Amino acid sequence: YIFSKVPSTPYLSPAQFPEMRVLEENWQVIREEALAMRNGGSIKASSQFNDVGFNSFFKSGWKRFYLKWYDEAHPSAAVLCPRTTELLKGIGTIKAAMFAELPPGSRLVRHRDPFAGSLRYHLGLWTPGVEGCYIDVDGQRYHWRDGEAVVFDETFIHYAENTTDHDRVILFCDIERPLKYRWASAVNRWFAKNLLAAASSPNDAGDKTGGINRAFKYIYQIRVIGKRLKAWDKRVYYLVKWAIFGGLALWIFW
Repeated sequence: YIFSKVPSTPYLSPAQFPEMRVLEENWQVIREEALAMRNGGSIKASSQFNDVGFNSFFKSGWKRFYLKWYDEAHPSAAVLCPRTTELLKGIGTIKAAMFAELPPGSRLVRHRDPFAGSLRYHLGLWTPGVEGCYIDVDGQRYHWRDGEAVVFDETFIHYAENTTDHDRVILFCDIERPLKYRWASAVNRWFAKNLLAAASSPNDAGDKTGGINRAFKYIYQIRVIGKRLKAWDKRVYYLVKWAIFGGLALWIFW
C-alpha cells in the first residue's frame, strides 16, 4: 500500500486501467468461448487437490477454467479458447485469468487475499444482472452485469453469493497493481514470477502443475488422515501431531 499508485479503496474505476478496455469491447466474443466451456463441462472444480489457491471455494460450488497463470496461456486454453487467449496475450498487466462460474445457490465465504501486488478484475459474461447475485467488498455490494467490468482490491474482506436461479459466468483476472517506483514494480514482478507462478493448476493432463500444487496434493492427503484420526480419538491425534512437530524441530535444529 505504501508504494501503490492507486487509492486504498474497496473498488476502483475500470477507467483507471485503459489497457483492459479491449476486453469489454470484445466481451461477446469472450462470452461465446466461455459458454462453450461451461456447456461442455470444462469449467469445473479440481478433483485432485491440485489447486491450493482456490481449494476451499470448490466446496461451495465455485468452478473455474484457467486461461493464464503468471506465465503463458494454459495449452488447453490456447486450443479451446483461442480468441480469448489472444486478447489476454496483448495485455501485459494481466498476470492470471480464468473463466469463473458461480452456479445458483452457490456462495464464497468471507475471505481476503494476502498478496497486495495485484488487483482483481471481473467482466460479466453470463449473469443474472440482479441484486441477488453479488459480490460484497468491505460492506459495499456490486451485482454483475453482462459486458460490464468491475475492479476491486482483494486485500479487503470480500464474499460473493448467487441466490438466483440463473448461472453466473465471468472473466476473472488478476492485474498488476500500479506502483510509484520502478524498483517496487520490479520486486513485485520477481515475486509473482518466482513464487505465485509455482501455484499453477491444470485444466487437464496437458497443462502444467506448479511445484506448490504438486506438494499440496500430498500435504492435503496428510490433512485428510489427520481429520480421520482426530474424529476417532482426539488424544491420539494431538499426541501424533506434537510428536511430528517435535521431530521436525529436532531435525532442523539438532
